[in-house]
Amino acid sequence: MYEVLGSPTSRAFRVIWLLEELGQPYKVNKAAPQSEDVLALNPSGKIPVLKDGDEIVTDSTAIMTYLADKHGALTFPAGTIERAHQDALTNCILDEIDSVLWIATRHNFTLPEEQRVPEIRHPAKWEFGRNVDRLMKRCKGPFLMGDTFTIPDIILCHCGTWAKSAKFPSDNEDLKAYLKRCRARDAYQKLTSG
Repeated sequence: MYEVLGSPTSRAFRVIWLLEELGQPYKVNKAAPQSEDVLALNPSGKIPVLKDGDEIVTDSTAIMTYLADKHGALTFPAGTIERAHQDALTNCILDEIDSVLWIATRHNFTLPEEQRVPEIRHPAKWEFGRNVDRLMKRCKGPFLMGDTFTIPDIILCHCGTWAKSAKFPSDNEDLKAYLKRCRARDAYQKLTSG
């Protein structure tokens, strides 16, 4: 059985959702960043952390890639052109959506108060909106890779939820419809329906 360390309200949600999609057994240790449990496995203190027996994997995207490859689902095979396109979308979302949200979040409450630059939220919101518009033009169907739901869909949907809670509104209608499709999936519903 897999063990996921990290709060389901963090990027650990991505890993938990993927495990639900895969139908794999897991347990969640709601360990906080920098907690003893996390620091014992990841010197950076960051979550999520995955325990697979005696093996440890860190970083939500690395964990998801490992699990998807291991179970042969939610990803295209390594070495295929489809996988190259999938990985390009994953990296685009991490660089242009996730990182913008993370920078704004850090300057809102994560950094020490004397290091925060609250004014960064305004250009970050502009950049987020621009990047969402560009990304949605790459969407090939109901999901980013067409009919196949893959790792970048989980990341983008998670970022869409994060953006809403961070008050990063997007009036992109394609994104709204896309998020609705992703959130309608059984695994997502199981995790969020209370």
